[in-house]
Amino acid sequence: MIRKSSHGQRSTVSRLIAALEHRELTVFAHIDHAEHARRADMQLTPIDVVLFGNPHAGTPLMASDPRVGLDLPLRMVVWQDGETAFVGHHDPRELAADYELAEHKVTLDRMAELLEAVSAEAAAE
Repeated sequence: MIRKSSHGQRSTVSRLIAALEHRELTVFAHIDHAEHARRADMQLTPIDVVLFGNPHAGTPLMASDPRVGLDLPLRMVVWQDGETAFVGHHDPRELAADYELAEHKVTLDRMAELLEAVSAEAAAE
């Protein structure tokens, strides 16, 4: 899922983190790929990945199938293409196809709704 932002890349990242914190989700990591590229004397357009979640939602999924830990916590990417910023994420309902998570349909649906709401808030005017 990709959403065009009405804001610049940095502002979109800040709005994304604020939207997550407002919902009392845990932000586990914020990776600034462009900064790490600069440290390696390389150039990269702004790309940020934010890893976040709620142990009450993710723990039962991992208890059912520990392999889902490869895709949890949830993550969103914000990048810049020219003057435009974008917010992207995978649909967590797709995890059910890769892992033994059929019994967690409601949780995966809620995660998908959450990601859509957070990306909309980060990108909206």
